[in-house]
Amino acid sequence: MQRVLLILSTLFALYACAPAQVHQRPAHKSSVVRPAAPVAKTVIPAPVTASIKAPALVSVMPVIDQPALVLDNAPHIALLLPLQSESFGVAANSVQQGFMAAASLDPQSLPVRVYSNFAENNSVAAVYREALANGARAVVGPLTRNGVKALAEVNNFPVPTLSLNILEMPPAHNLYFFGMAIDAEARQVAQLARQQGLQQAIVISANESLARRLQFAFEEQWIASGGSIVREIDFNGDPAVFADLVATPDNMVFFATSVEKTQQIHPFLPKELAAYATSQIFVGNDQKLINYELDGIHFIDMPWLLQPEQPAMLAYPRANPPLSTDNERLYALGLDAYRLTQLLLAEQWSALPLDGATGHLHLDHSVFRREALPAVFMQGHAQTADAPVTATEPMFPVQTIAPSAVPETTDSTIPQ
Repeated sequence: MQRVLLILSTLFALYACAPAQVHQRPAHKSSVVRPAAPVAKTVIPAPVTASIKAPALVSVMPVIDQPALVLDNAPHIALLLPLQSESFGVAANSVQQGFMAAASLDPQSLPVRVYSNFAENNSVAAVYREALANGARAVVGPLTRNGVKALAEVNNFPVPTLSLNILEMPPAHNLYFFGMAIDAEARQVAQLARQQGLQQAIVISANESLARRLQFAFEEQWIASGGSIVREIDFNGDPAVFADLVATPDNMVFFATSVEKTQQIHPFLPKELAAYATSQIFVGNDQKLINYELDGIHFIDMPWLLQPEQPAMLAYPRANPPLSTDNERLYALGLDAYRLTQLLLAEQWSALPLDGATGHLHLDHSVFRREALPAVFMQGHAQTADAPVTATEPMFPVQTIAPSAVPETTDSTIPQ
């Protein structure tokens, strides 16, 4: 009996020393990444303009077809981009990053759903109808000119639709166009040069489709503005064609050529000859050697690249890792596309014109026109034309040699 009592007392002591078990309620795993509830009134997010510190680089990861983020038939903004295209996937991803970066600053707006599994030239209409059936309250895209042509054939746009390329066509209800057509830049350059009192233009082009587009757009606007074309030069690699060019107070040269060809040509032109080009010759202010070779050339480009320290630009996150200059332009296109989408949803026409990341934007019938910033290359640095000359470190600093370090000259060392 004593042995039994001893065993029972031992077991009781062990039980008393054991830690108590706490039964916790399991955490709920939410599948909602972003609030999807729409608000009664859509407000266009405008960049903050006071006391802004530069934000840290924000990684904006690609988002491809996310039906899990938005319930079926839930209100959303549909973003139609060819992310899976071998030819346009990189460009589309840059636009998407910019669009999502702007959306991240506006959490109370409609969520964004990306549609990417389509071919822009033959199935974009079907994807557009799918987005509407899924509850889209606005549609943004497609990106390519062929895709926009295919979309325009739908003929019925029940929700605001912002295509990311420009077609000159009769307006259709709810269909709008916004893009960065290089032709429009050539026309703006022609207007800019005429406003500065220049009358005669020398156009330098090349046997390339883009160069021809720029040439024709510039010449059309130049002549319509009262200017005259005194010479057209096709550059084929031989600088001798520029030997007889002279500078006069009222003439100028327009480069329809690529940055590489413009680099080759510019040193052979008279320094006094006013020179103009589009944004295609600007590859970034980190490319100082290229910029030095383009010194003095006037061009136009967007605030996102020319004024990165302005408060309106600092309001937006930058892509991480950084993008190439061309893809930064597409990122800025995405930023402005989001702002314009909010404007269309709210029908806040009084917000126009507006200053965006890509330029000064205004609505011309169904086309959002973009006016870029005038700029000039100065001492290896691209800056806005009205800015003071930016002091930069010389590419090839002058070395000063102390007198004591100069060897004495003798007859044997004097060149004969």
